[in-house]
Amino acid sequence: MGKRIGMEVAVAVAEAVGLCNIDMAAVYPITPQSHIAEHLSDLVADGKIDAEFVTVESEHSAMSAVIGSSGAGARSYTATSSQGLMYMHELLPIASAMRLPITMAIANRAVSGPLNILNDHSDIMPQRDSGWISIFVENGQESIDMSIIAFKIAEHKDVMLPVNINIDGFQLTHMVEPFEMPTQEEVNKFLPPFVPHATLHPAKPVTMGAFAMSDYFTEIMKAKDEALKNSKKVILEVWDEWAKLFGRSYKPVETYKADDAEVLMLTMGSMGETAQMAIDELRAKGIKAGLIKLRLWRPFPFEEIKASIKNAKKLIVTDRANSFGGPGGPVFSEIKSALYAETQRPLIYNYIYGLGGRDVPVGDFTGMFEKVLADTANKQADTYEFWGVRE
Repeated sequence: MGKRIGMEVAVAVAEAVGLCNIDMAAVYPITPQSHIAEHLSDLVADGKIDAEFVTVESEHSAMSAVIGSSGAGARSYTATSSQGLMYMHELLPIASAMRLPITMAIANRAVSGPLNILNDHSDIMPQRDSGWISIFVENGQESIDMSIIAFKIAEHKDVMLPVNINIDGFQLTHMVEPFEMPTQEEVNKFLPPFVPHATLHPAKPVTMGAFAMSDYFTEIMKAKDEALKNSKKVILEVWDEWAKLFGRSYKPVETYKADDAEVLMLTMGSMGETAQMAIDELRAKGIKAGLIKLRLWRPFPFEEIKASIKNAKKLIVTDRANSFGGPGGPVFSEIKSALYAETQRPLIYNYIYGLGGRDVPVGDFTGMFEKVLADTANKQADTYEFWGVRE
């Protein structure tokens, strides 16, 4: 196995990408993603990886550049955060519609205004319907693993879709953690050279992303939807292959002490490890609490969600973003929708928390459980609340 080392997570992500034999990267720096861009450019400039690092003037240009390079058959990578991701927004559906296997890291950060550089999930949630495979990680090791895995998923002949890896800004990107870094030989064994399905080349002109009238547009959108849903099979296969080679397994929905839990909590991203500590404290008090970690955001893992909550009486869905003027957080809405037709489902509660990087200690998680357990009349079920708002 790879050497166990300690390193800042953002720098480690760049190192992992450097092991993937990329052909081209176009990354515009933005806090807290900048260390990925800076270190990746260093690797190219120092001759440690044979790739082109394209210096661009904006995130919009970065996404435009990787769309072009991927269309030309190059293994392409980018990374961004917050306002940068918003600036890319108009191009994201184009990348997925053209079936371009781009890999992108997102150092999740609050979207302005007011200006905030710290972590929540308000940048990725508006991109939910852009047609990208979307994965959340919980720690540094997962950040490295998924950065490599993403290329294999994206480039699979039955997928050919872009992938974004969501890494909580500062709370993960700037942490120094111990992890195993795969060797170049191991990555070469896992990740074969990229063989594009179709490429742009002057010697053989093709049309990509052409104009479509209404008599074809609906069919094209359905094809895109089917491709994203069908990618789940390949995602599971690639994760299984990774587990066999490296001993670290991943699932669309992962659980902690959930089998006999009467009250469950669902988290996404780095908050899961803190929530686990709350589960342990509650279990020590005799409370049957458990945790669900949602890793695969798109395609949405309906069956796994249903299976993980089937024995619970109450479910706490946590969100690090809000759908303003809507029914609550976006994850809450998704979970309610997924369970709508179930004859037996838990009562669902929603807490929106940790916005703009606000600290969420273990006591806050236990407090959420205690508040839900105290709601014996179930009056707060199917509602949302901003957790910890000062009066």
